[in-house]
Amino acid sequence: MAASSSGRSARAATVAVDSGSTGRPPLSREVIFTAALRVVDEHGLDALTMRRLGKELDRDPMSLYRHAINRAALLDGVAEFVLDQLVIPNGDGGWRAQLRRTANDFRDLCLKHPNVVPLVVTRPPATPLGLRPIGTLRPLEQVLAVLITAGFTPVTALRLYRAYFALLYGYVLNELQETVTDAEESKDLLRIGLRRLPPTEFKNIRGLETELGDYNGAAELELGLDLLLTGIDHTLNTPPSRTASANRRSP
Repeated sequence: MAASSSGRSARAATVAVDSGSTGRPPLSREVIFTAALRVVDEHGLDALTMRRLGKELDRDPMSLYRHAINRAALLDGVAEFVLDQLVIPNGDGGWRAQLRRTANDFRDLCLKHPNVVPLVVTRPPATPLGLRPIGTLRPLEQVLAVLITAGFTPVTALRLYRAYFALLYGYVLNELQETVTDAEESKDLLRIGLRRLPPTEFKNIRGLETELGDYNGAAELELGLDLLLTGIDHTLNTPPSRTASANRRSP
C-alpha cells in the first residue's frame, strides 16, 4: 500500500514539474502542433526538426517522440493540424455555394500558412490514400457528402471532388508564385521583371504586363470556380446521347 501511494506521489510530482511548477502546459497534440506550425510559418519547412521544436517548447526533444515518431510524422501532423481548420459550411444556399465558400476558406488558409502549402498539395500523392493522416482525408469525406447529398452518384461526386481540388491547388500555387522584383516601381514591366525578356521572343507575355502586375487571387479563383461549375451544369444538362456522340467525335 505504501509503495502504491509512493508511486502515485511520484507521478503527481512529475506532472507538477511538467506543467504547474514550470508554468508550461502538459504536452498535447494541440500544444505540439501549434508550436510546430509557428516554426514553419516563421522559418519554413526545413527548420522543423525535433530539436528545433523541443527548443521552441522548452522541452527535451525526446519527449516529443511520444506524439510524433519521426520528422515525417511531424510534417504529416502539421498538414493535418492546418486542414483541421478547414470547415465545410452548412447547406444554406445549396452545394454550389458550399463549394465556393470552402474554396475561399481554403485559399485564405493557404495564404495564412504559405509554407505549409507544399505539405498539403505535393506530399499526399507520395502516400497511399488509406495511409494518410485521418485529418487530411476529412475534406474529401465532407465534400463527397455535400455532393452526394445534392444528388450526385458517389462516382460522379469523386470525379467532381478531384476536379475541384485540382483547381484549388493550381490557383493557390499560382497565386503564391506571383512575386515582384521591386515593389517600389510604378511600371509593371519593371516591377515584375519583364524587362529582361527579349521583346521579339516574348511579345505575348510582355503585352500582358498590366494584367500580370495586377494579380487578384480572389477574383482569379472566382473565375475558375465559375468555369468549373458552368462545366458541371453543362454536363448534367446535356442528354447522355449527345455527350456520348461528342466523346466519340473527340480525337
